[in-house]
Amino acid sequence: MKKILLIALACAAAIAHAQTYPSKPIRFIVPFPPGGGTDTNSRALTQKIAKNTGWTFVIDNKPGAGGNIGADQAAKAPADGYTLVMGQTSNLAINPFLYAKPPFDAVRDFAPVALVSSVPLVIVVGARRPNAVPLLSMNDVIAAAKAAPERVTFASPGNGTVGHLAGELIARIAGVKLVHVPYKGAGPAVIDLLSGQVTVFNTTPPSLIQHVRTGRLKALAYLSKQRHPTMPEIPTSAESGLPGYEVESWFAVFAPAGTPRDIVERLSAEVARIVESPDFKRRVEEQGAFARAMDPKALDAYVVREIDQWGKVIRTAGITME
Repeated sequence: MKKILLIALACAAAIAHAQTYPSKPIRFIVPFPPGGGTDTNSRALTQKIAKNTGWTFVIDNKPGAGGNIGADQAAKAPADGYTLVMGQTSNLAINPFLYAKPPFDAVRDFAPVALVSSVPLVIVVGARRPNAVPLLSMNDVIAAAKAAPERVTFASPGNGTVGHLAGELIARIAGVKLVHVPYKGAGPAVIDLLSGQVTVFNTTPPSLIQHVRTGRLKALAYLSKQRHPTMPEIPTSAESGLPGYEVESWFAVFAPAGTPRDIVERLSAEVARIVESPDFKRRVEEQGAFARAMDPKALDAYVVREIDQWGKVIRTAGITME
């Protein structure tokens, strides 16, 4: 009887804990600068949760090292539910294979909360390139790289990001040399792409789709098996001469490992409520992505599969950090 009473009291305490959470602002770490896809996803999500619940979120941009700096701060934060991080393919599924001594373990040091969205990458060039040969297709980019080895540059949101690997793999598939120019996030890269400082940019659509729609940038390929309903004019990988080459990134909310299960589940439910709402889905699709809800258990299995997949890609391609 005493044991049953203790269990009942523990359950009651857990319920009370969840009901009183949160009692102060929640720090939401974004491992990239303002203006990029990770940042826009994070702000849209937290703003809608705050509107629904009255909770307060404080966005904390911590860019650098391909997302490692911000993710590491989240991994080492108190596991009390008051620090969250927007993890994604780059820092959790790719970086472990690129850094000799990763500052955190992507599986052991985080508690998966919920998947938010997934998005195939898009390859873009500046639409106005003074005194330069027009690049109207991926075939044009490849031809330019063959004609002038090491002259065609490609930007990425940082060393070790999905955009970095996408560029390296394209170069290997096409048998050309592309010069990698890493940035601390998509925002700064877009600025240099618009001014003609770099030739090509591989990234997720949210950070640049408006520039494509206004004609300042030209999208050459959507790295997916099918065209996106809001961007039907952008050809797929196969249609761009890169059959079988699909690359997509994903965004998901994580808490430090050890965060109480009741808090994780409450956070997951709130995130899923937003992700499954028609207005959020519509907003995400307008940015070239797909809203995808996934609970903690399913997300954990998904991340493990992604880590295994990207590990094989990196080892096969022989890509390492410079």
